[in-house]
Amino acid sequence: MIHYLYQLMYNRTFLILLFISNFLGTIYGYYWYRGQLSVTEWYFYPFVPDSPTATLFLCIVILAILFNKKYGLIDALAFTTLIKYGVWAVIMNFLYFIEINMITPVGVMLIFSHSIMALQAFLFLPHLEIKPWHFYVTAFWLFHNDVIDYVYMQYPKYGSLDRFSDHIGYLSFWLTVIVLILLKTLVPINRMR
Repeated sequence: MIHYLYQLMYNRTFLILLFISNFLGTIYGYYWYRGQLSVTEWYFYPFVPDSPTATLFLCIVILAILFNKKYGLIDALAFTTLIKYGVWAVIMNFLYFIEINMITPVGVMLIFSHSIMALQAFLFLPHLEIKPWHFYVTAFWLFHNDVIDYVYMQYPKYGSLDRFSDHIGYLSFWLTVIVLILLKTLVPINRMR
């Protein structure tokens, strides 16, 4: 089954369809953040819309595969951010359901779409290869983003969950640690210069 999925991931037509769907999702994701971005200082822009930036990295990975190229830093950023922010959003939506004591259609859509984000990271594993510096830059990006989100309070807003921002920041820190362990464990590191 897994072998069949990996073959599908390298079917050119399927990759083009996957690129289109992720590209459209990326555009929608940035649109989703329009309200928060409208009250955000410009220098925080790269760190606020986490999920659409993760799918933007994935779009670049897909284009690289289609053109037989490799960009290790983008591979590392895509793999880690897809998992981290995919899992983060799933957890936040379940917590939001508990907080408001109901399930919303938008929340279900977000759980589904962000679960797919995290899954896609693993499907592209056979393509990914990084160098040590890609790992360190990715670690810096993720931890820096956590600081921007939870020290400068630029994290994605989830209504009444804002009062738990300390706990959410702690969760985000550990998600960063976990995805970096996954990156170091699952993605081959080419130590050649």
